[in-house]
Amino acid sequence: MSAARFVRCPQCGRPVEWAATSRWRPFCSARCKTIDLGAWASESYRVPVVESDESDEIPGDAPSGGERDEGSAPR
Repeated sequence: MSAARFVRCPQCGRPVEWAATSRWRPFCSARCKTIDLGAWASESYRVPVVESDESDEIPGDAPSGGERDEGSAPR
């Protein structure tokens, strides 16, 4: 049988055995799981958004269905 694998509780950092018998994994307890759920519900966790500069895009720069300028090489 392999050695037990442990992970850290994402809320408090306590070690948690990663096994089917660990009821709240990856959390150590119902309390830590509820605290984490509350943080998501209150939108405390956010994914950073990188705003793109619209001036980088040139209108009409995208290919429009196979039209080419005269004399241009095939793609």
